[in-house]
Amino acid sequence: MDEATTSWAPEILELGLAADGSPDNPVVVVPLDQWEKETEQRIERFAGAVAASLRLTIGVARGPIPAAVAPLVRASTLTLVEMDEPPGVEMPEVVGCTDIAVAVDRLAAAIGHSPRASAALGRLLRQTAVLDTASGLSAEAAVYSMLLGGVEFRRWLADRGPSRTAPSPEGDVVRLQRSGDQLTVTLDNVARRNALSFRLREELLEAVRLAEFDPSIEHVSLRGAGPVFCSGGDLDEFGTASDLIAAYLIRQERAPWRIIDRLRDRVSAHVHGACIGAGIEMAAFAGRLVAAPDTVFRLPEVGMGLVPGAGGTVGVTRRIGRWRAAWMMLTGESLDTETALRWNLIDAVAPIPSLEAETRAE
Repeated sequence: MDEATTSWAPEILELGLAADGSPDNPVVVVPLDQWEKETEQRIERFAGAVAASLRLTIGVARGPIPAAVAPLVRASTLTLVEMDEPPGVEMPEVVGCTDIAVAVDRLAAAIGHSPRASAALGRLLRQTAVLDTASGLSAEAAVYSMLLGGVEFRRWLADRGPSRTAPSPEGDVVRLQRSGDQLTVTLDNVARRNALSFRLREELLEAVRLAEFDPSIEHVSLRGAGPVFCSGGDLDEFGTASDLIAAYLIRQERAPWRIIDRLRDRVSAHVHGACIGAGIEMAAFAGRLVAAPDTVFRLPEVGMGLVPGAGGTVGVTRRIGRWRAAWMMLTGESLDTETALRWNLIDAVAPIPSLEAETRAE
């Protein structure tokens, strides 16, 4: 891992590639305090080089960030700061930590495990942070589909072993309940922890299309049955795409989160338990996102050699900023509800009433 001091040369930000195309120097650390006394012109020039680089640039500070280096903080992939009070929504570029060395090592290890996917994610987040929803989802789908053919994903598939053949559940896996102008949409494949399978995705798409085409539905509530909201994509279906171009097209055209985004002012998501991968990705598009106190959020895709593929680089990034999104996605570490609320990933923490209790109360 390189360190970019004030004596940096332009080549420090060049991404080195091994003979097989794998990045061999994907991370560079920038000690921000060493840049405090540099000229504004020099800081701006370096920040521009950072923004253009394919390397993942980690700013570090062991105290308050000097105001002069703000352009570097904005340009970096993310910034780690040792601080007593964790930063909130007003500092989206910053991830607070108790030990910078430990946090940097954690990032370096995760990136070193999947350097191709990590580098692709870093560039993708710079795009999705500024694009409109449709363009952002298209960029995400392209990168995700590309990585499906990569060596890191093939390694994950080999480590996972043969997929299981799960029996197809009887009945619908997305349940609808209409009450006046309210529509409740419940993910209901409890045996599979509401994993986003092809079938669940298609039924969810039809459910949100119903709300889109019916103006008498004024509010949509998205829920999950059983102990968890959604455990992410159905892992047993990973690696089954034989045509990556078709996968790219399907990922855009058959995306329920695209409709949820269009309906966001009419949609609330109520999550609990595990809200992993696709679970938090699609829920992030809701206009209001409420989490039960026990909820845990995680985005593990980079460790699989992929990037989030259910809209996470758009919806999650929109909520918490590309810098904290990069931390979540690169490390795959879990986020509790306290941090999620402080970062604005969720809008409130509250117990989620059971659907059965609500039905009895009607």
